[in-house]
Formats: sequence, C-alpha cells, structure tokens
Amino acid sequence: MNKTNPIAEIIAIGDEILIGQTVNTNSAWIGQRMSEAGIPVKRAIVISDDPTEIAASLEEALQRADIVLITGGLGPTRDDLTKNTLAQFFGSTLVRDDQVTQDILKLLASRNVPMIDLNLDQALVPNNCRVIRNANGTAPGMWFEKDQQVIVSMPGVPYEMKVMMDEQVIPALLSAFKVPAIVRKTIMTTGIPESKLAASIADWELSLPEGVSLAYLPSPGIVKLRLSVSGENQMKLRQLINNLADQLVTIIPEAVFGYDDLTLEEVVGVLLRERKQTVATAESCTGGTLASLITRVPGSSDYYKGSIVAYANEIKTTFLKVPGEMIQAHGAVSCEVVERMATNIRDIFAGDYAVAISGIAGPAGGTTDKPVGTTWIGVASDDGVKSACYQMGEHRERTIHKAALAGLNLLRLSILKDARG
Repeated sequence: MNKTNPIAEIIAIGDEILIGQTVNTNSAWIGQRMSEAGIPVKRAIVISDDPTEIAASLEEALQRADIVLITGGLGPTRDDLTKNTLAQFFGSTLVRDDQVTQDILKLLASRNVPMIDLNLDQALVPNNCRVIRNANGTAPGMWFEKDQQVIVSMPGVPYEMKVMMDEQVIPALLSAFKVPAIVRKTIMTTGIPESKLAASIADWELSLPEGVSLAYLPSPGIVKLRLSVSGENQMKLRQLINNLADQLVTIIPEAVFGYDDLTLEEVVGVLLRERKQTVATAESCTGGTLASLITRVPGSSDYYKGSIVAYANEIKTTFLKVPGEMIQAHGAVSCEVVERMATNIRDIFAGDYAVAISGIAGPAGGTTDKPVGTTWIGVASDDGVKSACYQMGEHRERTIHKAALAGLNLLRLSILKDARG
C-alpha cells in the first residue's frame, strides 16, 4: 500500500458507552498508541449498536481517513451486530475459519467453559477480511482493505483489544503505510499553576525551532509539558527534544520532577530508597490519600513507615500528642498544628522524614480567614520542620488530591535540599 502520512479515525460501538454504563477508555488508549506510532488520530466517535448507524459512520469516516479503527459489537449475543454489518458493507459472506475455531475450543477448554453454538459462531468471519486472532477471547478481529484504506474491527473488551493492537494491528499498519519518525517527551511539573508556568517559560517557548510543538496538559496538581517533533532522522530528533527539555529544566528546576509517565510518588520513592531513608505520614483532610499514593508504588515498604489518619481533633491530641490548647488557640488547620503533627509522627514512627496535612476540604467549614481549600502541609526531618500554606480551591475531591500531591512535592524538595547540604 505504502501510502504516506496516513490519518486515522476511531469508532467505538456500544449502547453501554452512550448511556454512561461503561467509560470509553479504549479510544483514549488507541489514540495514544497510534500517536506513538506516528499515525495521528483526527476524530473519535461513539455510536450505538445499530446497523444503520454503524454503516453510515464508517462511510463518513472513509471520506476523511486512511485508517478506521472500530471497537465493540463483536460478542456472541444478538445485540452484537458489528460483524454482520461489516460483512454486508464489504459485500462479504460469513465463513467458518478453522484457526479461529481451534482458538475458541482451546480457550474455552482452558477455562472449563462448555462450548455452545453462540461461542462457535464467533468463528464465522467475512470471507474477504484478514483475520486477527484473539489470544484472550472468542471474538477475532477483522482487517479489511478498500481503495488503499484500512478498516480494522476489534473487540471492545480492553484486554483483548490492546493485545491485538500492540502485537498485530500497529505492526501491520506500519508495514502498510509510510509514516514519519515522531519523537515526544513529556516534562512533568508540579507546584506551579498552568498560567504562571506559561509565563515563566514564555521566552523559551517562543524560541522553539520550527516543527517542534509544545502542549500544556494540566490536571489537578500536575501540569505536563509535551514536546513533539516529526521528521526523517529519529536519532537527531530525539537529541533535539532532549536538549530542549534540558533547557526547560534550567528555567523551572524546582517544578520539574520527572519525564513521561513517571509519577511524583515514584520519584519520591527513588529518592528515599537511594538514600536508604524512610518517611511517615499524618493526615487529616486527605484521609489517607497521601499514604495511598505512596504505597501504590511496588516496593514502598522499603521506605514507608506508616500513617495516622487523625481526622478528628481528639485523635490529633490522643495519638499525635498535639496539645489541645494549641488546637484551640490556632485551629486544627494552622502552621502550629501541622508542624507539631509532622514532628510527632516522625518521632512515633522513627522515620527520617514525616509529612503532615491538615486542611478544609469543604464544602462546609470555611471561614473568612480560612476559606474552603485552605491547607497546611508540614515536613519534618533532622533539620527541623518546615511548613507551607496552600489554597486548593472549593472542589472537595480536587482539594484532597492536590493536597496529597503537594505533600509529596514538599517532601521531594526537602530531600533534594538535604542532599545538597
């Protein structure tokens, strides 16, 4: 086929997606994988399990795209209509595929599931498609070609579709089409709002070489900066992107905590493990979210001591030994209380570091002096205790998540400062 610079579209089929019963994670995942392969996805839609809608959407997509990727509607039940619709669309007849039949028999036997006619009917495929075998399910994928265009239909079950994409579909697409080398690097930042970040790097951004693009990808507590470039020489492109990323780090050194998919909790874990140090946590408004993030990392038992979730004031006084008169004088959300929480939890668990968080997550509880979203975070170490006050906003879930990330970041900066001496 050897067509150059193809573009793709995604059609996700399923009434369960349209009514909100299932979240369409497939399209996002496919978009990411296709982008990494150098094939841009220009459109993604969700449609119902309706033959007319499937055919019309495919016809429209083929007017714009070189590649159409379809997920869903390939199950054994009567509401799964994609295969029959595609057979009619491409003027096919359904025939039994012996390899698929054997795949189904083997899979069901391994799961001790009895064979029924509906399962066996999964081996019926259009006679003019290339079969994509399914190692994890009974529904095979189907590859069609029409006027130098490729249409691929895959199951909607994510773990079935993903293996097909990675092991069969993307390699076949890269053989069928000529795509440019594409290099991307994502710089992970935290502790600086998107608008302030943009102002800080404005001159650097304006000086980016022609062909290099920068995308801001904000989420609560994190802003990803994605550099992208495409061309012929992948090695030179990668060197260019790495140099630009290095320049960026010199402009906002404290904000950058890693690259690509590295998480803040993973970075903190690496810093602690390298130094053979440990950390404990005391949480109020975050209710254990910080502890959950830390322990999400495999092997975190090497450096994580444990936590006390002191949501009620009596827990702060009884278990964390925060004086009641201190809480009465300054409030539970205060510099004095959070620093005492950090100092005492460090002593209790005998850790090298300790992080404490106390805030007003809302929606109630705020005052004029301490509105909803006010959060104090403290970090204790051999060098003493330091704290900072944050305003996380009025959304409860975002406040909790952002506070946990801010606690991790304050810990990260403390470790780096101590390491520099």
